[in-house]
Amino acid sequence: VQLQASGGGLVQPGGSLRLSCAASRFTLDHGVIGWFRQAPGKEREWVSCQSTNDGLTLYSDSVKGRFTLSRDNDKNTLYLQMNDLKPEDTAVYYCAADDDPDTPCFSWSSFDYWGQGTLVTVSS
Repeated sequence: VQLQASGGGLVQPGGSLRLSCAASRFTLDHGVIGWFRQAPGKEREWVSCQSTNDGLTLYSDSVKGRFTLSRDNDKNTLYLQMNDLKPEDTAVYYCAADDDPDTPCFSWSSFDYWGQGTLVTVSS
């Protein structure tokens, strides 16, 4: 399984970015898919995830209302649309996936497959 994340960069506060995560040898319409991030000197934290059990998309309180997780099954690609970005959103963002739809979204250690990370820097 390979997950290839892209789309990071430098953006001013209030700006937007869309991250992509292309999957190979893993179909996004099963299991659990999600995004995590890790800021310098901090632990990896959960951002958003979706399970095929119920199709519900969950967001952490810090990004709710600003970030949107979506996927294109035809392209087998996961996205994270990030709007109204803040300096505290600065981090390396990782996409993740797992075959088990019951994998807890909040626990990064429960995910088996990871992308390489893409850096998002929010600064003026």
